[in-house]
Amino acid sequence: MNSKMETDRMRRQTSPDQLRKIEERIERNLRLYAGQPDDMIAHRIEELQSEWSMERRLETNASILMLTGALLGLAGNRKWLLLSGTAAGFLLQFAITGWCPPVIMLRKLGFRTRSEIEREIYALKAARGDFKDVPAEPLKPKSAPVKQILQAVNA
Repeated sequence: MNSKMETDRMRRQTSPDQLRKIEERIERNLRLYAGQPDDMIAHRIEELQSEWSMERRLETNASILMLTGALLGLAGNRKWLLLSGTAAGFLLQFAITGWCPPVIMLRKLGFRTRSEIEREIYALKAARGDFKDVPAEPLKPKSAPVKQILQAVNA
């Protein structure tokens, strides 16, 4: 499954209200940074590149809970193993469906998917003019200036 399908799956599991708030946040950030000098935009892009995505937070939190439950279960009361089992179950449910109960909380806290973060990054790069050298006309596969396109995207 490609990352676009993964993201769409995540967004389908997100309430319309939360999606609206995420889109408003992206638009607000673009309005704030689009007219700024290139170094300010570059700094914002660096911040975005290090921003933890919702998926990464979910995986990290689940791992912490599983390890904590396992350690406490082995060192003390075996009932702590239920914590590990529950966290593992939620992580499996997320892997299969794109949703699990912690997703609701994480989305309400404003965590975005990696592709939502990437959309803001590419919009800022476009505002900065990074893609001005990409040809506007449709490209033919054999004559496409691949190096030129990659240079513009990687700028």
